[in-house]
Amino acid sequence: MAQVTEQSVLEALRKIVDPDLHKDIVALGFVKDLQIDGGAVSFRIVLTTPACPVKEQMQTQAQELVGALPGVSSVNVKMDAEVPKGRGITEKVVVPGVRNIVAVSSGKGGVGKSTVAVNMAVALARDGARVGLMDADLYGPNAPLMLGAADAQPIVSGNKLVPNEAHGVKLISIGILKPGDEPMIFRGPILHSLVRQFLGDVLWGELDYLIVDMPPGTGDVQLSLAQLVPVQGAVLVTTPQEVALADVRRALRMFETVHVPILGIVENMSYFVAPDTGRRYNIFGEGGGQKLADEYHVPFLGAIPIGLEVREGGDRGVPVVVGQPDSPQAEALRHVAEEVARQVSIEAMKPELVVLGKAR
Repeated sequence: MAQVTEQSVLEALRKIVDPDLHKDIVALGFVKDLQIDGGAVSFRIVLTTPACPVKEQMQTQAQELVGALPGVSSVNVKMDAEVPKGRGITEKVVVPGVRNIVAVSSGKGGVGKSTVAVNMAVALARDGARVGLMDADLYGPNAPLMLGAADAQPIVSGNKLVPNEAHGVKLISIGILKPGDEPMIFRGPILHSLVRQFLGDVLWGELDYLIVDMPPGTGDVQLSLAQLVPVQGAVLVTTPQEVALADVRRALRMFETVHVPILGIVENMSYFVAPDTGRRYNIFGEGGGQKLADEYHVPFLGAIPIGLEVREGGDRGVPVVVGQPDSPQAEALRHVAEEVARQVSIEAMKPELVVLGKAR
């Protein structure tokens, strides 16, 4: 019987290429703990996100490629994930334990930005990622209601605030610290201080992603976040009509000005499918998000249809990806979460890819 070697196994696995990073999984260092016992081969493939949409495909491909080698009697492939740490900027504060900070923003209110942020965070958590949600929409803090945590009382440990947890997501919000219908009245310096406290005075623990639900527009909170911490990238939420697109153009330019990469554009309320006829209605226009992404050469992360399920889930504190997981809205939001995770990994791996390129 032919002897199975580590080299032969790795050569077989070099045929598997990551579709986003455009290098084989061996060169990228994804193959870990390779063990060979006679004809029995086992190893881990450690991807850059647990939300990888091609995880099962890679596992099947690895089993087939290694299983076809002479002398191999069995193959045990374990799929795993270690989210890479975002590229830090040395003069900025790094939040301990947080690997990637992702801002979810919009140029104007009413486009469903918080709905996208909340469901994206929950979808990533359900895929196995460690996720926090920082509700920085200080004037309209809706995340506690949408996550069913509006009545939760904050806990202090030492001199740090312990975030609440709902649907697997750690949450901090001014809506928890200042509940009720009292108006949120803040000036610029106070906003900057609150953002700093939410980042530095909260026990976030180990997180793969800290999703930041930003207030609409291009004001103090956006600038404070960009100044204080290395933001891995921004997700911009729009609706198809031109009024929303014009505002999101300004938001896009603002993030470019403060050197925050644009991870992509999400088109919310994209269309409506009548439940009785199945007919599709483009209530707010058609294709605006895709056209904007093409115009600025940034990824289009997905289109989310309008549906009662989203509104009902938000009002009940049960996000649609949990309450109605088979709905078209939930499927679209899961797709957005996967695409965001992919773009975060691409951004985080850029320095390593440059090094690998020089080495080869």
